[in-house]
Amino acid sequence: MTILDGKKTSNDLKNEIAEEVKAMKAKGEKVPHLAAVLVGSDGASLTYVGSKVRACERIGFESTLIQLPEETTEEELLSQIDTLNKDPEIDGYIVQLPLPKHIDSQKVLLAVDPDKDVDGFHPTNFGKMAQDMPVFIPATPFGIMELLKRYNVETSGKHTVVIGRSHIVGRPMSILMSQKGNPGDSTVTLTHSRTKNLEELTKQADIIITALGVPEFLKADMVKDNVTIIDVGITRVPDETKERGYRITGDVDFEAVSKKASFITPVPGGVGPMTIAMLLKNTLLARARHNELQS
Repeated sequence: MTILDGKKTSNDLKNEIAEEVKAMKAKGEKVPHLAAVLVGSDGASLTYVGSKVRACERIGFESTLIQLPEETTEEELLSQIDTLNKDPEIDGYIVQLPLPKHIDSQKVLLAVDPDKDVDGFHPTNFGKMAQDMPVFIPATPFGIMELLKRYNVETSGKHTVVIGRSHIVGRPMSILMSQKGNPGDSTVTLTHSRTKNLEELTKQADIIITALGVPEFLKADMVKDNVTIIDVGITRVPDETKERGYRITGDVDFEAVSKKASFITPVPGGVGPMTIAMLLKNTLLARARHNELQS
């Protein structure tokens, strides 16, 4: 059994990107600039955005954090997005979700310039991805594909079962895994909460990608031997034995399932670290695209 080590792989990626940034600086080129917009003071969002800013510093990117108060109106946020769209210094930016309830997330998403949408959430980018065109791939699916590639996990002709149909993970993964290429060329079954024969499907799967958010949902008796497991789930489970009073758990019963798996991602330390690394990769791609347009 091989652990798909997202922490190590993301560090390798960051080092590679840092080298590219060094080369840019040596040529006198502008380095990539990533901005993040945070509305309100949600603890998890603050932590996540903070880690993005630190990652930018580490690899030599410019970064801007725009913190707006909880009571920011939809109109004010859309005005801020318009400013970022027009700012030539900003190569890519993200609007951290979730947004306060009085703001329409879809309206905000549609306002983002697709050429600066390094989260890969804009419908234009999603449509291009579905047609296998050059595009920003959502960071978590992009990270999963990179892990599969770097660990030489065979996907061609394999049966992949995706659990969860979100626009952020499940649906993009079903598209990417079925496309021509490596990784890819897989036969994909997309399942969700209404799927009636889920256990039958997971028992047939060569690869399972689960993004359900239900702690330890996938048990050993639901998978076959030598399966590849990608666990995107991340849930805080109360645990009095831990100093913080909780432990982080994925969708997979790791201890039992890992005994049957050929490849498996741990939680934490698997998919999570890859997400930030691929956001940086998308920003690097955005910078290259803007250079092409300016030349």
